[in-house]
Amino acid sequence: MRAFEAVLAEKPDPTGQGRVWERDRGKPLAGKSTLNQLELTRAEVSKRERYKKIALEMEAADCLRVKLFLEAHAKPPAKIVLDLDATDDPLHGNQEGRFFHGYDGDSCYLPLYIFSGDPPLCARLRPSHIESSSGCREEVERLVGEIRRAWPEVKIILRGDWGFCREELMAWCEQH
Repeated sequence: MRAFEAVLAEKPDPTGQGRVWERDRGKPLAGKSTLNQLELTRAEVSKRERYKKIALEMEAADCLRVKLFLEAHAKPPAKIVLDLDATDDPLHGNQEGRFFHGYDGDSCYLPLYIFSGDPPLCARLRPSHIESSSGCREEVERLVGEIRRAWPEVKIILRGDWGFCREELMAWCEQH
């Protein structure tokens, strides 16, 4: 996954093979602090001129994830499975957007992931005071649209646990 972040950060050597120190070769990024630079959107960077953070353009990152997924296949598969998953991400401080999640018994975030292999095609950090399925129809619609443009004949199967069995998503699937 770190090479993906290196590409987003526009590193000239995303694989890290050309790093100066031998111990660092093959390591695409310097460490957690480099990944932390992806935390601001372009609008937030313009408000904070003194910071030298990398602005994350979410739409470009989303497109890159799908592009890399498509390019990883020599030819279009007959079918793919999109796995929807929301998992608690426990917090141990007073982070912005934290909520107590009664089911998990922790203060946490509830990120949404959509996989078809590895790495994820979609990763959304979300607060935990929402349903597991919140926002999944929009993300599935976006992913299916991008995949269908490249592979119009591929059979797409959605798989998720009971938390994703909601009318909005089921109706969208039946229409498409």
